Amino acid sequence: MNDKTRKFSTRVKITASASALAVVGVGAVGTMAAAAQPPAAAPQAAAAAPRAAADLKDKTTTTSAHLTIDAATTAAEAALKAAQKENQRVTVAVVDRNGNTMVTLRGDGAGPQSYDSAVKKAWTAAAWNSPTSALVERLEDAPTLADIPNTLFLGGGVPVAQGDAPIAGIGVAGAPSGTLDEKFARAGLAAIDNGR
Repeated sequence: MNDKTRKFSTRVKITASASALAVVGVGAVGTMAAAAQPPAAAPQAAAAAPRAAADLKDKTTTTSAHLTIDAATTAAEAALKAAQKENQRVTVAVVDRNGNTMVTLRGDGAGPQSYDSAVKKAWTAAAWNSPTSALVERLEDAPTLADIPNTLFLGGGVPVAQGDAPIAGIGVAGAPSGTLDEKFARAGLAAIDNGR
């Protein structure tokens, strides 16, 4: 075999290999595109689907009020400002009725423990629908209440209620006493009660 024939054979092999790879690639892309398409819903399957929740019997659902994020932010900012006016370094937390944190503001210089304490005070106030300072007194008769997870029976938490139902809690921690913490939490509550 001469040099020309060898070069030609190599070119043919490279070209043939590239063509084969291109064909395989196009086939793979086509297969992936086909697999990505959702299957068409059978008309019978759609008709057999369960009916919507609107068809539930009377008195099987309930609705509840929730604090808006704007109101939660207003309350947290007002509580923090009240603490700052008295040169107190605190953290403020606002939680919803389920204990989910909505807003947390950690003031300049607030201690590292104040974050968790503020959240727990807010949750405790919301869960019990009572200021945490009032709950401290209950511990004398039932000390095991303090064993309930995520609760903190120290002054500084106040509930936010609509009617008689708690919808949120405001917790403040970091001041030298629970009395001061609660004073600041009440300033946050007043800010949303007054519509500021």
